[in-house]
Amino acid sequence: MKIIFADPAYFWLLLLIPAAIAWYIYRLRHHHPTLQISSIKAFINLSPGWRLYSRHILFGLRLAASIFIIIALARPQTNMSRQDISVEGIDIMMATDISSTMLAEDLKPNRLEAAKDVAVEFINSRPDDRIGLVIFSGESFTQCPLTTDHAKLINLYNDIKFGLIDDGTAIGDGLATAVNRLKESKARSKVIILLTDGVNNMGAIDPQSAAEIASIYGIRIYTIGAGTIGYAPAPVRTPYGMQYVQMEVKIDEPLLKKISAMTNGKYFRATNKKKLEEIYKEIDRMEKSKIDVTEFKRKKEEFMLFALIGLILFGAEILLRYTLLKTLP
Repeated sequence: MKIIFADPAYFWLLLLIPAAIAWYIYRLRHHHPTLQISSIKAFINLSPGWRLYSRHILFGLRLAASIFIIIALARPQTNMSRQDISVEGIDIMMATDISSTMLAEDLKPNRLEAAKDVAVEFINSRPDDRIGLVIFSGESFTQCPLTTDHAKLINLYNDIKFGLIDDGTAIGDGLATAVNRLKESKARSKVIILLTDGVNNMGAIDPQSAAEIASIYGIRIYTIGAGTIGYAPAPVRTPYGMQYVQMEVKIDEPLLKKISAMTNGKYFRATNKKKLEEIYKEIDRMEKSKIDVTEFKRKKEEFMLFALIGLILFGAEILLRYTLLKTLP
């Protein structure tokens, strides 16, 4: 339960309170008695009475009453709400190829940077899921285990670049590393998103064998082939420095389709960055967490108590002004 105010603009009236205090102090300092007597000798030894000390009570009561009335005008309300959320999370391992061919620029600015940009958007769209990252080229390793700390995961994703590990394309090893991270998971759904732009040419594990293991553990694999149709400009180091050449795009689509089919997943082909974005959005739609929400809200007006206190204080001020604290005209 929390207190909110329906008309908070009335709180601007509180700015009059300091002004009223300043005016009251000014009047006290410049107030002079108008009753004249011939001598004050008879009053020298008299101590101040309670009326002298109580002369500020009336102003204090009026000030307090004004504050309570302003609060009442702002309409305080108690907001009682309850929200029950049931989330069945999904564990996702992203296996990303970082071989030298991922530097080809048919996806802008290149395949690797485009894959990173789109993957970060995908991660941000799934705050309730545990997500991890495996990278592979000639070998593979876990860049980030399954985590809900997506800020840390995104930082580690942005840090990946070509050259972190030996060059090559070990699709089987990358897939097996991702499977190993998911096999003990108790999540309702376990998913691997494997992105590559080449043909398996290195590694100790056959990609189909890794897919069979994934199937045993109930892991679904979505495969993405990154690269245009035909040829793509790619940087190549030569004795004369870095030069761009047109390299043929070779993606083992039959293998990637078979891996996905073995695990009830799906194969996608990303020929440009926009297509890659659409692929991740489609995967996002297919792999949604189940969320059951029960929401209850109730507002209750609470201004009456403040208004009543304000009126009582005003009444007390008027009563005292014309009885105990009455002053001569």
